[in-house]
Amino acid sequence: MNAVQLAAEDLSLFGRDVWWLVVLKAVFCFAFLMVTVLFSIVWERKVVAWMQLRIGPNRHGPWGMLQSLADGVKLMLKEDLIVKRADKAVYVLAPIIAAIPAFMAIAVIPFGPAGNEVSIFGQRTTMQLTDLPIAMLYILAVASVGIYGIVLAGWSSGSTYPLLGGLRSCAQMISYEIAMGAAFASVFLYSGSMSTSAIVEAQADRWYIVLLPVSFIIYVITMVGETNRAPFDMPESEGDLVGGFNTEYSSIKFALFMLAEYVNMVTVSAVSVTLFLGGWRAPAPISTYWEGANHGWWPMLWFVIKVQLLLFFFIWLRGTLPRVRYDQLMKLGWKVLIPVSVVWLMLVATVRALRNESYDFSEIVLYVGGAVVAVLLLSFVADVLRDKREKAAAQEAGKGAAAGPFDPQAGGFPVPPKPGQHLAPVPRRRSRGQRELIGSGGTNTDSDREEG
Repeated sequence: MNAVQLAAEDLSLFGRDVWWLVVLKAVFCFAFLMVTVLFSIVWERKVVAWMQLRIGPNRHGPWGMLQSLADGVKLMLKEDLIVKRADKAVYVLAPIIAAIPAFMAIAVIPFGPAGNEVSIFGQRTTMQLTDLPIAMLYILAVASVGIYGIVLAGWSSGSTYPLLGGLRSCAQMISYEIAMGAAFASVFLYSGSMSTSAIVEAQADRWYIVLLPVSFIIYVITMVGETNRAPFDMPESEGDLVGGFNTEYSSIKFALFMLAEYVNMVTVSAVSVTLFLGGWRAPAPISTYWEGANHGWWPMLWFVIKVQLLLFFFIWLRGTLPRVRYDQLMKLGWKVLIPVSVVWLMLVATVRALRNESYDFSEIVLYVGGAVVAVLLLSFVADVLRDKREKAAAQEAGKGAAAGPFDPQAGGFPVPPKPGQHLAPVPRRRSRGQRELIGSGGTNTDSDREEG
């Protein structure tokens, strides 16, 4: 199948549903997100409690399953405050701007085959609300708009810590969306399309997690950073920003931010399933022995299971890894993810070009493997040389500092010693037994005897 055939996707099935069926599909997408969010909140608290040997929610409903519903009711009944120094219009709109785009990306996610596989009240239809030739660009655009809600919330609150949280979120989005776009581009090169339904159809033989493992790893890391989840939850780091961008929010507006976070988790998990995990397709053992696994209503089951597994991965990370420092977060995005994603994209483009020129696949593997090994060797040699230079510099600094003790106050403000430098010994007060007890009118009468 050449690139021209791949690019000519047929989207004529979309846009032909009657109006009430479109409304029903939209309501289903909204309900799917809300139910998944309610379940994910309870599941997260249960799983984290299990990891930390705690009980977890067990009061509201059977086994505590209605805990998230009770939390929602509690938040809506709380007093809604607007801080005095806030820009009221932007302050109120910010949670709405954060929440609405989170629901929009699900419109182009396929829950089943693109054909008229199912019947709803006698109407044959596709298991997808709609599709676009540039559906993945639509998802990227919508995800970027959602960040504006966080940035505007931090700016409009009129407080220092929310402003810092909003700026962190903006920098985090810029840093990680570049690598995310490069990971998407690798999928576009292999599928020949940006349509979500066409990308899933292109994975009929092999899922892209097998063909593009580096792209999958990069996207998984970036989707955690995009959703501001631990260990990348710097915009709301309670250790140094109290609550981050939502510090000054309460009641339903605070609930909208929490809703947007969990809906974004579901959305990025659905995108990951669509791009790399075969979408609605059943896993290989099931689809091999059961021909009907990818037809009818069954594809929705496989899709939901894959999404839940990725949500469990989110929870697992939160319960396992500590929060990274902000400089580590930026270094990972700019110095690791972006270079690796760009180099990987170039390798994928080279392989696709060689395949289109009918080169033997073994030669392609040889060329790509040789290039990867060469890059790894060069990086290893560079690391060895850098370590030697650093050790030599440390030894020279130690020799220079050996002449005398290091004065941390020499520059006017305290600085820590460098490798090889030693602080002057700090004078210590003598122990209590070595010190003389000086008292006023005590029992020492030696001076009286001398006077007498």
